[in-house]
Amino acid sequence: MNATLENLIIRTAREDDLPALAAIFAADEIGGHGDTADESAQPDYLAAFRAIEASPSETLYVAELDGEVVGTFQTAILTKLVGRGAKSMVIEAVQTRADMRGRGIGAVMINYCLDEARRQDLKAAQLTSNMARLDAHRFYERLGFEKRHLGFRMKLK
Repeated sequence: MNATLENLIIRTAREDDLPALAAIFAADEIGGHGDTADESAQPDYLAAFRAIEASPSETLYVAELDGEVVGTFQTAILTKLVGRGAKSMVIEAVQTRADMRGRGIGAVMINYCLDEARRQDLKAAQLTSNMARLDAHRFYERLGFEKRHLGFRMKLK
């Protein structure tokens, strides 16, 4: 694909994007979330998609270039009691298709999030990144994110 970023579209994900999204997640060499592009996983992806779609505070997006899904991210808007009701955006599952990395798609997706957060007059935008993703950490820092917190996670299943 020799397309230029001027043809890149950020839009809300649709149900028919799920196979392309599953393929992007399955190719993730670090994430290890059990994602697969196998047809047998589609009911799980569909159930998750419908839950996200029904949520008033969550949105799943795709980056589309010349009709192909080349990236994705998800946002959630949190209202916190701390900060007197301050609202912030949480950015999750930022992924660019492996063959499209290094072309600026990730920056377009993150800047879309930041523009949307500003449009909604949110106090902050935050994200987490796997500790092994050192290139991603440098990428986020170049975009203006600061390392401020240490995250913890406990797998329950």
